Amino acid sequence: MQALTISPNSRAQAGTDMRKAPPLLEIQGLSVRLGGRTILDRLDATVSGRIVGLLGPNGAGKTTLVRTLLGFLKPSSGNAHVLGHSLATDRRTVCSLIGYMPEDDAHINGMSAVRFVRMMGELSGLPRDAALERTHDALTFVGMGENRYRKVGSYSTGMKQMVKLAQALVHGPRLLLLDEPTNGLDPAARHRMLELIQDIGHEGRTGVLLSSHLLGDVEAVCDEVIILKAGRLAGRCDLASEHESARIFVDLETLPPSPQFGGTLARLGCKVEERGDGRFRVELPSHLDVRSIFAAAADDGLALRRFERTRDSLQDIFLRAMEDDRGRS
Repeated sequence: MQALTISPNSRAQAGTDMRKAPPLLEIQGLSVRLGGRTILDRLDATVSGRIVGLLGPNGAGKTTLVRTLLGFLKPSSGNAHVLGHSLATDRRTVCSLIGYMPEDDAHINGMSAVRFVRMMGELSGLPRDAALERTHDALTFVGMGENRYRKVGSYSTGMKQMVKLAQALVHGPRLLLLDEPTNGLDPAARHRMLELIQDIGHEGRTGVLLSSHLLGDVEAVCDEVIILKAGRLAGRCDLASEHESARIFVDLETLPPSPQFGGTLARLGCKVEERGDGRFRVELPSHLDVRSIFAAAADDGLALRRFERTRDSLQDIFLRAMEDDRGRS
């Protein structure tokens, strides 16, 4: 699949070389209050990956952060910068740098995809002819070329999602905000959407911030993840490094169940997470042979009824972030 070449529009020429640009997104002490409640609480984060996942439980502040970056909500304090441009003092440029694919449908059903995406391009500042040219490119890129003249209201859910992606791309954004882009898609359409997201991020000109509750989607395409909880940064992870890491993880279970075996493993130099009933998740140090674990179990009079090599999944990282953040003020 050939990626769409993303060219910045005339209002976003500053800093167009990604190799010389500042971080994609910098958030400094950002707070947002709504209805007397603090939704984002002095959030600090720097995003520099190509495709970055935004995770968090319901109420963590993901949607509020996206809406604040789009200018829909005004910070109570703090600030954010998109490619070095301040949200507080240069909101128009920030908006020109961003493409947004909302979770909910926001189409005009009586319009064809061409008319709708072209209109969105013109609203983003593109001249009429340039908007039309970019519209055809964007719709072809997302696989909607043959159906571009049909009315959007006649489309399937998957086709509507592709049109939403096309309108987010049409003006050549530098930061693409995707809110639940695979929502409602069947497995084949979901696979196509994730492929497109990878193509966009790896093309090199446009960074992607992907907000999703589907950990599998995030793990499949993202190279970096930030995790929010209660409006604050609860964790972050460089997934590319995690996947390339040579760390060895083992899930094991003793027979009979022995909570004390965790101490034995720790003395061998392992990092141990006890999961109850004699079950452990263990990270082995590089110098330790797995046979040492069997020998240690035998010395303790235990059998190992389960011994399974695994790798640290995004679910494990997410759950640890939720646990580690518990009790923070």
